[in-house]
Amino acid sequence: MKKEKGKNILNNKPVINNQIWIIIGVLSIVYIAIGLLVSKPITIDYNRFKNMILSHDVKKVVVIKNQEYVEVTLKEDALQNIDYKDELEINGLENEINGPHYTFEITSLESFEKRYFDLTNSMKKDNSNEVEYLTEKRYDAFSFFQTWGFTIIILLGFWYLLRRMSAGSGAGGQIFSIGKSKASLFDSESKIKLTFEDVAGLDEAKEEVKEIVEFLKNPKKFTKLGGKIPKGALLVGPPGTGKTLLAKAVAGEAAVPFYSLSGSDFVEMFVGVGAARVRDLFKRANEKAPCIVFIDEIDAIGRSRGRGQMPGSNDERENTLNSLLVEMDGFSTDSGVIILAATNRPDVLDSALLRPGRFDRQISIDKPDLIGREAIFKVHAKNIKLDSNVNIKHLAAQTPGFAGAEIANVCNESALIAARKNKDFVEMDDFQDAIDRVIGGLEKKSKIISPEEKKIVAYHEAGHAITGWFLKYADPLVKVSIVPRGIAALGYAQYLPKEQYLYQTEQLLDDMCMALGGRAAEELVFGKISTGALSDLERITKMAYSMVTMYGMNNVIGNISFFDSKKTDYNFTKPYSDSTAEKIDYEAKRIVEKAYQRTINLLKEKKEQLEIIAKELLKKEILFQSDIEKLIGKRPFKTPEIKLDEKKNDTINESDKLNSENKENEKNNDLAKK
Repeated sequence: MKKEKGKNILNNKPVINNQIWIIIGVLSIVYIAIGLLVSKPITIDYNRFKNMILSHDVKKVVVIKNQEYVEVTLKEDALQNIDYKDELEINGLENEINGPHYTFEITSLESFEKRYFDLTNSMKKDNSNEVEYLTEKRYDAFSFFQTWGFTIIILLGFWYLLRRMSAGSGAGGQIFSIGKSKASLFDSESKIKLTFEDVAGLDEAKEEVKEIVEFLKNPKKFTKLGGKIPKGALLVGPPGTGKTLLAKAVAGEAAVPFYSLSGSDFVEMFVGVGAARVRDLFKRANEKAPCIVFIDEIDAIGRSRGRGQMPGSNDERENTLNSLLVEMDGFSTDSGVIILAATNRPDVLDSALLRPGRFDRQISIDKPDLIGREAIFKVHAKNIKLDSNVNIKHLAAQTPGFAGAEIANVCNESALIAARKNKDFVEMDDFQDAIDRVIGGLEKKSKIISPEEKKIVAYHEAGHAITGWFLKYADPLVKVSIVPRGIAALGYAQYLPKEQYLYQTEQLLDDMCMALGGRAAEELVFGKISTGALSDLERITKMAYSMVTMYGMNNVIGNISFFDSKKTDYNFTKPYSDSTAEKIDYEAKRIVEKAYQRTINLLKEKKEQLEIIAKELLKKEILFQSDIEKLIGKRPFKTPEIKLDEKKNDTINESDKLNSENKENEKNNDLAKK
């Protein structure tokens, strides 16, 4: 791979800066070491210097004028004098013939010269030996570093801190480019290769954004008729549904420059930086038009203004949002700049951001349905070596509510599980294990539970299974297990929910009874209850309060909903009185108690079947739908069958009639109504 000078092509970051710091560090260490190792002259006072002069031992005197000290060099024969020899040897100066050997400080050059020349002149009268006298200016880098080094280090550290804080905000990452946008540009040199074929399960959303691609490819097609393309499109959906993937596919299809960044990239600790980056982003986008600007997680800067702000405070996020609003209004509709944004929290966005003229379209990206999941499985299974027994349709039927990211995780986990078992191909049981891991967590084979606890768990899960088996509107059971999984799950039951968006009162009540089946089975069999129903109780409590306060499914409270989709009005006050709050608590509790009593009565009636399922669970630990049919007969309602072979754990699916109506067995229907 080729390398440019001073740059690493792999990560496009300059490497020369690190080399400079290494060189500076090594040179500093070497210089300090030399300064410590080199022998220094011995410090004396003026009186001893005077005695040396009078003893005719001095060869040369050098006066350093700008630093005000004197260096003294002895004669060669004086070096052998006992008065100097010992201390010179101690300081490593015995072989330094050219000196200097001694040094001393002076307070004033004029005063020293007067005293020195008076002394030497008196010696000349006696025909004494003359001493070589020199004056010079000297600049010692080591002394300078000792004096100013600490200050220099502080300044360098401060400069490095500012540089790190502004890293990536422009060429060189200097402090002067901190207001530059951090958007990553994908153009002809770094082209996005994703297309709509790589995005599965989002057919409706792809139809919405195809017009954007058409406009970028052929804008005259729309402008000649007087039409205006939307300035922006907001992709809204739960996490993992493919919002970012769809935006990249739009850029890949349109073959135009694509700016990608996150909402948090605008946020900085310095005031005004976010607004400056917004202006720089739109300036760069206009220069590259036609192009696409994609802002992921736009709720980081697009939250409603004024919420939670202290009076008189300066909110940098609001300033950034104001700049974004102005810029989105500023550019012309035919400039060729399209703004795409994604968020999973549209309820917190400012209304000014969502109005027509800014984000004209809100494209909803929901979790995929059965057909969508099948398409997503096919996309992610392309690079996996599949066994002939793998049925993609069956896998899609067993993963209702899974987002695209979760399906990708299932495919990856299945390949890892198969590799762990030294298989040549990924089989259906590997996918089943992967689905179990995603739903219930990692299987805890090392978790040892006592026989008493295992029995409680078996009856608890059997209670869920029996209750759901004999309730009309409960979801069909797929598997029940008492194998510990996850952090605290000692067992779990897997169901096959219907593909639906509206729930009637009877369905919610049946789901509530099914969730209470574990607690009811414990009380019925053991006469005691345990903490194993925590998640079930949490679920039914929320469900009961939702029926009363949100969906208007209670006759006492009536057709009233206290739900606030904007989450702005009910932050500090309740929208109802204390007497209404008491009624809500009472009605929610009454609904739960009624459902619990109904579950107890059903389990009393089906106690024989409860015992059969619980004892079989204690033996096998895992029961599938086919096993339960063999033990207690078929479910009295027409349901999609998900049968799992006990030997290979393969799926034998008969769920092609997922949307067919349930035909009720008259005899068992009467029992269920009771």
